[in-house]
Amino acid sequence: MRNVRKQNLPSKICIICNRPYSWRKKWETVWDEVKYCSNQCRMKK
Repeated sequence: MRNVRKQNLPSKICIICNRPYSWRKKWETVWDEVKYCSNQCRMKK
């Protein structure tokens, strides 16, 4: 994901709040497994 502009980063929709969220460096290795936009949404599951 190097040299990619912010507007071109992949995004997903949170399954709890239905808001879009973008790829983050800390999710680089687990992007396929990320389902929630935040810890708060993860706790609401």
